[in-house]
Amino acid sequence: MLEADSRTYLADLVGSAPEDEALWLEALTHGSTGAARNYERLEFLGDRVLGLAIAEWLHQLGTGDEGKLSQRLNALVSRTMCAGIARKLGLGVHIRLGKQASDDGARDSDNVLGDVIESLIGACFVTQGYDPARAMVRRLWAEAVTGHAGSAKHPKSELQEWAATNKRKVPQYRLLDRSGPDHAARFTVEVSVPGLGEAQGHGSSKQDAETAAAAAFIETHT
Repeated sequence: MLEADSRTYLADLVGSAPEDEALWLEALTHGSTGAARNYERLEFLGDRVLGLAIAEWLHQLGTGDEGKLSQRLNALVSRTMCAGIARKLGLGVHIRLGKQASDDGARDSDNVLGDVIESLIGACFVTQGYDPARAMVRRLWAEAVTGHAGSAKHPKSELQEWAATNKRKVPQYRLLDRSGPDHAARFTVEVSVPGLGEAQGHGSSKQDAETAAAAAFIETHT
């Protein structure tokens, strides 16, 4: 069953006392514990609920064409955004981890934090339905949405457009290194524009590393 502090935390997070405690415990449980049920299935579901809730919200706001909406949606549901929100909420201390994963720093891993916040959205959807899950998303993402997160052009899109405008070849991304366990992976990616130069970026996923590399290239070469 849930620890008392986690039960109180979830009640504050969701807006009501958690029903079906076994399901909420599953939502907080990492595979490294060896438990029969962990957060992966709920994270799969929560990811889709989050995407729908944010897409509906952006559509209702009525700003921007399809391209701008997609740009903001991708930023608002990104692993970095999810992990940042989870970190602000102090979610890490409530995640159930195996000893090795805990020692490896999984409690503050973008991958783990992002997965667990999505698994909690999934648990809310299963136990209470879409409307409460959407309300949860709107509470937790309010600052990001009202603060216009994702309104700026994504670095990879900006670099590709810059290359096309300047009659350069399409930027090429190459994975240089992947280190660490799955829950605390570290990727290094190099982006190059033939005849102009290259830059490197790091991140907790290949996509984040590519984004960082594109941003570094833009800063140093354009």
